[in-house]
Amino acid sequence: MLTKQLRELEADGLIRREVYPVVPPKVEYSLTEKGASLRPIVMALQEWGARYALPEPPG
Repeated sequence: MLTKQLRELEADGLIRREVYPVVPPKVEYSLTEKGASLRPIVMALQEWGARYALPEPPG
């Protein structure tokens, strides 16, 4: 499932995948400029979740 999601993000141009010719296999993922442009949106969603979606402590 994770591999499928990573491949979709790569196909959408949000991440880049770099494969290293070593044993055991090594793959690194990084954000593209397009992917990094989503950072403010993701951070705003995280802030909203922290404020409204998490249950309030009792008392």
